Amino acid sequence: MSANDAHSSLSFSAARVPLSIVVVAPHPDDAELGMGGTIARLIDEGHRVLVLDLTDGEPTPKGTPERRRLEAAEADRVLGCDRVNLGLRNRELEHTVEARHRVAAVLRERRCDILFVPHPDDVHPDHVAATRIASDARFDAKLTKSAIPGEPIHPRRLIHYYCTHLKAIPAPTFVFDISSYRERKQAAILAYRSQVIDHLPNQRLPEQVDVRDRFMGFQIGVEAAEPFWCRESLGVRDLSALI
Repeated sequence: MSANDAHSSLSFSAARVPLSIVVVAPHPDDAELGMGGTIARLIDEGHRVLVLDLTDGEPTPKGTPERRRLEAAEADRVLGCDRVNLGLRNRELEHTVEARHRVAAVLRERRCDILFVPHPDDVHPDHVAATRIASDARFDAKLTKSAIPGEPIHPRRLIHYYCTHLKAIPAPTFVFDISSYRERKQAAILAYRSQVIDHLPNQRLPEQVDVRDRFMGFQIGVEAAEPFWCRESLGVRDLSALI
């Protein structure tokens, strides 16, 4: 690990206490595309990471539900994360109380400390709905005297990652160094062969994501980084955590 790696990891690991992290994704592959390097790095730092897919992502031109399950399992093997699929309807994902409470139940079960959700600005209706569902589930998870299974909990941070369909350069709150995880992220993305290899319009997507990550890395003087955005203020305990 480089000196920069050691410093930037303090943003999640200064207290040396393993965190329970949940990454909500509208479809299998969104978490990998948006923050696959961060997921791999957080796992290597000793944190528990669950990817919570809201739908199976089907139908798609080259995919099937079974094929997507196998691809997601391979991505899990590459990254080392856990995964749960809620089985909500792809292309019809709706912000409902039922959906919110199902996500909240997972947050309670995992005793979630930090919740990652897609950036709220997007043109894909499923992505917009997923962000609203997960954001409200964070609130619902703390409610007492509710029918939601499990003990109340309130994840202390909600952080947005970029898996947006907008053709725009993000304006992140912070970027996270994934220089040592660039190849692992690409391997996780390529696990979704039906989406990025067999489907001609998406064949350049892994390269495009890598270009974005290298551009984000350039801005902080490292090889590659992933951008994140927060609505709430973030605190810094130690200036040595800054790159």
